[in-house]
Amino acid sequence: MLFCPSCSNLLLVENEGGQDFFCQTCPYVYHITKPHTTRKLLQRKEVDDVLGGADAWKNVDSTEVSCPKCEHERAYFMQIQIRSADEPMSIFFKCCNENCQHQWREG
Repeated sequence: MLFCPSCSNLLLVENEGGQDFFCQTCPYVYHITKPHTTRKLLQRKEVDDVLGGADAWKNVDSTEVSCPKCEHERAYFMQIQIRSADEPMSIFFKCCNENCQHQWREG
């Protein structure tokens, strides 16, 4: 995408042959003389763990529920109110199997 240096509007490609970029609001025209490409790689932000990280799972209880990934019979669980007060609480699970540690939620 290129923008007009005088009015900052998006430049459009001319329909006839596609050799020029032009501005719809002012008389600016950018003549294309060679292929024009640029690439901007964006840095990804680090994602915060919404549940509080590893410390949130320290003092939680476990229950008999099957893990959807490894089918282990037990999982840790905690309930968190993530929606409005009139909605039910969401239950977050973490597999008790040390090799799996899969996390999922219900509700």
